[in-house]
Amino acid sequence: MKIAIMHILVVEDDPSIADPLRAGLRRQGFDVTWVASGQAALDADTPDVVLLDLGLPDMDGYEVCRRLRGGSDVPIIVVTARSEEFDRVVGLELGADDYVVKPFGFRELVARIRAVMRRVQPEVEEEPIQRSGELELDRRTRRVRLSGQEIALTQKEFDLLAVLMEDPGAVVSRRRIVERVWGTHWYGPSRTLDVHISSLRRKLGDMGWIETVRSVGFRLGYSA
Repeated sequence: MKIAIMHILVVEDDPSIADPLRAGLRRQGFDVTWVASGQAALDADTPDVVLLDLGLPDMDGYEVCRRLRGGSDVPIIVVTARSEEFDRVVGLELGADDYVVKPFGFRELVARIRAVMRRVQPEVEEEPIQRSGELELDRRTRRVRLSGQEIALTQKEFDLLAVLMEDPGAVVSRRRIVERVWGTHWYGPSRTLDVHISSLRRKLGDMGWIETVRSVGFRLGYSA
């Protein structure tokens, strides 16, 4: 089943940030509304996700977050230049679902939006077939093909590749991969992920398909 178009409310008073962000999100298939003040955000129709800056001209973003959360369960991702741990804690305690510090990577932001929506709407089905260049992954049949040739993967290898293919080119942290593939309460050897990455690379036949981002995680390369 195809995912319905997601409506994102961008609350940002700086046009130099809002304009390219809005354009990029629209290229990703999202419906986007932009407002430049806290009151405009509170008056807007309820979206599927709110991207909320904290430095707004009429009221503090924390107050906007508190009021939004008091009236609905809409997912809120704080997008701000405030990087102190205190600011993160306050934002999350007021009901934000995620906290992204500027400057941010656009692909990472898109991945966080999709991750938040998966958490709050687990009943929404993803497109069963994902593609990146010549690589194709079919979630329904749990089959992977590269240049038309099927590749035999173990259950964990398939799940690992599926996580990376959700947003080709975006960096996925080691922690997030482990949580998605092995579960949040898995406490096995730290090398387990590396062993599976190595095996998956061998089966794909080219190291470039899965790139290592040192001290962070991995990303899928060769995306089309």
